[in-house]
Amino acid sequence: MRTRNAALVGALCTVLSAVLTACGGSEDPDAGTNGVGKLEAPAIQDKARAAAQGAETVHLSGNVVSQGRTFRIDMRLKKNGGTGRVSLSNASTFELLRVADDLYLKAPAGFWARGATSAPSAPSAAPSATGKGDAAAAAGKLDDKYVKVPADDPSYQQLKGFTDKNVLLDGLIGLHGKLARGEHGTVGGVRTIRVTGAGGSGGTLEVSLAGTPYPLRVQRAGGAGQLELDGWGKDFALAVPAKEQTVDYGKQLHIPSGG
Repeated sequence: MRTRNAALVGALCTVLSAVLTACGGSEDPDAGTNGVGKLEAPAIQDKARAAAQGAETVHLSGNVVSQGRTFRIDMRLKKNGGTGRVSLSNASTFELLRVADDLYLKAPAGFWARGATSAPSAPSAAPSATGKGDAAAAAGKLDDKYVKVPADDPSYQQLKGFTDKNVLLDGLIGLHGKLARGEHGTVGGVRTIRVTGAGGSGGTLEVSLAGTPYPLRVQRAGGAGQLELDGWGKDFALAVPAKEQTVDYGKQLHIPSGG
């Protein structure tokens, strides 16, 4: 009887060996994965960075803290531009659209009115405004329009950064301090491996263990925000808006400071 029982137990262990590392039941967290979870932390980060750079598209959403201001961003990016929404900590919200070098900003009238009535950041969209009524009227003309941001405008490069896939990702994926491989986890139902910098204070990166090792979540160093990354390689439409939807204000458009 004992011999038959031992044989049965052995057979069960053989059947389960593809899922369990031992008959005791300990699961291998890297079984059936792309294998990056077994790499050292610097190699995992390098794999994630290379995957991100090689992807045609990505959807990025979350919070970013920069220069004392919190931005809520929800952007779809590709190599020749991007589109999406940016909200500032004071609840101002605007949309950005870039196709190649053409950059557009779309916002409600209130966004422009705040800048138009508070020097020194009055937008040139209301160059002849002499009072609050005139400024409000001028701002109203921009309501829900795509306002082209001139390349020479001081805000052009800053706003473009929100739509530049490589620039944005390079600034997000890099961790600070000594890297360490952390725990396994999941993001959006996808299994991940975690990499931390300086014990977590230098940021945390969660990398997909399924298929291509894309970064799926980034916690920025110093509590400077957290972002989710998905939609890797999923194409989306990107086109210059119709002429009747746009406003062009020449060589310079002063974006209201602080939104």
